[in-house]
Amino acid sequence: MAASVLNTERAVKVSVYVVRAFVKLREMLSTHKQLAQKLAELERGLQKHDHQILALVEAIRQLMEPPPEPKRKPIGYATECEERKKKR
Repeated sequence: MAASVLNTERAVKVSVYVVRAFVKLREMLSTHKQLAQKLAELERGLQKHDHQILALVEAIRQLMEPPPEPKRKPIGYATECEERKKKR
């Protein structure tokens, strides 16, 4: 606006400077808005996958545990002494 009123070289330079400053400001705001959107998307993705990752870790831990020993009757005959010890 100053350049159109004053019509001097300095007024033109200041006007161009102001326009460039506003363009830069708009670019920065746009970049920050895009960055904020990307961070929000990433956070939503992590929250969504957290449950899945935890389920996988739990499944792997269960697979790492040795299976329980099945209860079997001992093979052979038990003597009277062994039967008495079991009853105590």
